[in-house]
Amino acid sequence: MAREANNRGRRDRDEAPEFADRLVAINRVSKTVKGGKRFGFAALVVVGDQKGRVGFGKGKAKEVPEAIRKATEQAKRSMVRIPLREGRTLHHDIEGRHGAGKVVMRTAPTGTGIIAGGPMRAVFEMLGVQDVVAKSIGSQNPYNMIRATMDGLSRESSPRMVAQRRGKKVADVLRRNDSQAQVRETAEA
Repeated sequence: MAREANNRGRRDRDEAPEFADRLVAINRVSKTVKGGKRFGFAALVVVGDQKGRVGFGKGKAKEVPEAIRKATEQAKRSMVRIPLREGRTLHHDIEGRHGAGKVVMRTAPTGTGIIAGGPMRAVFEMLGVQDVVAKSIGSQNPYNMIRATMDGLSRESSPRMVAQRRGKKVADVLRRNDSQAQVRETAEA
């Protein structure tokens, strides 16, 4: 009896929609064959939990819903965790590249909102970023823009990660006020 309740709880948890998804682009592709043209569809989807995890996927099928389903499954498999400052913005400014696509992402103060183009906006919304300023330079292809955005986000590091890499404490890594730095310098002299 207890085992059935435990399995049911796990099943309910799996079926709960913990991830939000955003359809970024749908492409109709055609293949010319002997009898005419065969149409297919390619979908690009971004999935995230809006708490620091995001992934993207693409799917191709003869019907649009099937292509979206495939893309969503692939996006869920490719999710990565991105560290966010205060759960609302990036820790530092970043550049991301993929092919001819280049994106620049900058931190922003509270209340700025998401200032970014279409595919990049979808990534930030699914990631849970609330304040960011971003610019796409070069390729306007949504696939390349998303890949460049993900490339940049994967390079982001939090103060905790930097402190761990350097073998220091987080407080030592964080930038201090100028007044604190001056007090320290005078104390050392």
